[in-house]
Amino acid sequence: MQSNQMQAITGKELEYIVDSISNEDLLIKQCAATAAATQNPTIQQACQQYIRSLDHHIDLLVQAIQQHQPLAPTSPQQ
Repeated sequence: MQSNQMQAITGKELEYIVDSISNEDLLIKQCAATAAATQNPTIQQACQQYIRSLDHHIDLLVQAIQQHQPLAPTSPQQ
């Protein structure tokens, strides 16, 4: 029997999502630095496009956390 009800994410899954957000943020910073350091408009444009893509990925990851927030325990688990 398959249930359509969402299940709480595990601590391991939450850590993975947080690590992914951190990695995406680091890539954004590196792309922004590259775009600022180059005089080549093609590279600047590619970096800006990639930054938009990374921003979108972060938004999706944050949404995943927010969707599971109602299922999170309200006190630390023993």
